[in-house]
Amino acid sequence: MTRHRIFDMSFASIYPLYITKVERKGHTQEELDQVLTWLTGYDSAALQQTITEEITLEEFFDRAPEMNPNVDLITGVICGIRVEEIEDPLMQKIRYMDKLVDEVARGKKMTSILRKPVAA
Repeated sequence: MTRHRIFDMSFASIYPLYITKVERKGHTQEELDQVLTWLTGYDSAALQQTITEEITLEEFFDRAPEMNPNVDLITGVICGIRVEEIEDPLMQKIRYMDKLVDEVARGKKMTSILRKPVAA
């Protein structure tokens, strides 16, 4: 399997782009951080530490305290590819993150972004 260059990009280089994207659409860094903590289990201090340490995206997800158990409820298209069909686990996590950031920027309700499983 091909190693993608994005795996070696630092989270610190991508995070400001995410902030710009959500703020340009009238949303906040706090909303962004909320979805990132939901996805990865990092708290605000740990998120800031990943930025300070300039860890790669691969390390960011390897060190994540706990991926949210409802992550498989994230569906849809990002970069022309359905996120639920991405075979590389790391690339899928990165695209899940992109998808959540897009949803914040589009103004989707936070209750919808932070997916809750449908009660049986």
